[in-house]
Formats: sequence, structure tokens, C-alpha cells
Amino acid sequence: MGTELLMSKNRQVVLASASPSRKRLLDSVGIRAQVLVSGVDEEDPKLNALAPAELVVALAILKAHTVKSQVGQNHLIIGCDSTFEFNGKSLGKPGTPEVAIARCKELRGNFGLLHTGHCIIDTEQGIEISDLSTSKVYFAEMTDSEIKAYVSSGEPLEVAGGFTLDGLSAPFVSRIEGDPSGIIGLSLPLLRRAVNSLGLRWEELSGMSVPA
Repeated sequence: MGTELLMSKNRQVVLASASPSRKRLLDSVGIRAQVLVSGVDEEDPKLNALAPAELVVALAILKAHTVKSQVGQNHLIIGCDSTFEFNGKSLGKPGTPEVAIARCKELRGNFGLLHTGHCIIDTEQGIEISDLSTSKVYFAEMTDSEIKAYVSSGEPLEVAGGFTLDGLSAPFVSRIEGDPSGIIGLSLPLLRRAVNSLGLRWEELSGMSVPA
């Protein structure tokens, strides 16, 4: 592990995700996490048979436990997974421009639920916390031209639901009900609650100075 790792009570923070958005969220609150990609197969048919909200929690747990086998006893592991639920179905990453275009046309003027599952493991105490952040997302009436231009940027192909609040699709999200950071991919309020429930101090984890 590098010297840049931030520690709270000797905990080294590890993000079990390749998502740049999740890393940026942690960076934004002063948490310098080491990234270890789990390599978990997110398209496993057994997992995809689960309801959307159950799916993301199961994947977050699987990612965190996969990474756990690679680290020592003084780590705080954060595993996350997100999906977008529309009409009761899970809409993951579009993958291709054709799917992304069809999805944008389906979602415009509508709303759905963005679920982000979390699994936080404190390897020092042997304690694991799993939780779910769900937000309702409303979309503007995107024009065909806007959809074509957005998809051609490549941004929607590898993000859950084909949109994100911290990118080019932000102007097309007309309203949200819930936690913005959870929609981006990692709920910071949820993480803070988990950290505090573990007996750790958020202000130490995030590198904020504590007055004497």
C-alpha cells in the first residue's frame, strides 16, 4: 500500500471498485483510498435473477469480500454497486450505443429508482455493514438530437442506467428525490453512518483537523 493512504485508528481505506466517480467522491471529502478492483462477474445469471435492490447489495458484498482476501487486518474496505430500476427491471450499463439510445428514449420524461448497494468491512474488528441507498430520478424530455449527441460522447455506455449526475447527462436530470452522492455511486451520508457505527471517527477518516 502507498504512503498516501489515509488512516483512521490505523485503518487503511480500500475502494473495491474501478469507478472513477466513486474515487472522486471519496477524494472530495478527503478520503485517500487505495483502489483494488475485485474482478467480480457482474453479469452472473444467478445474481441478475435477484430484484434490483437485492442485486446491488449482493454485488457490493461480493466485491468487498473478494478484495478482503487481498488485504491485511487494518483495513476499511468499501464495496459498492449500482443499478437503475425502471418499470421493475434493472437497467445496468448500456454497453452499446444502440442500447444507450433506446434507453434514453425510454427514460425521457419518465422517472426511475437508482439503487446503490454498499458493503463496508472493518478487517481489524471483523465487522461488516451492508446497506442500500435508493433515490428517485426524474428525466427531462430529451430531444432526439440531444440523445444522439450524448450517446456519441461515449459517457453513458459504462454507467448504471446510462446516466450520471457528475457528467454530461446532468442537464437531462430534471429532479431527484434522495441522496445525490448515492446516485453518483457511493452514498457519503451512508458511509459516514457506517464509519461512526464502527466506533471510528469520520473527522479522522476524512482528514479534517480536530480542534484541541
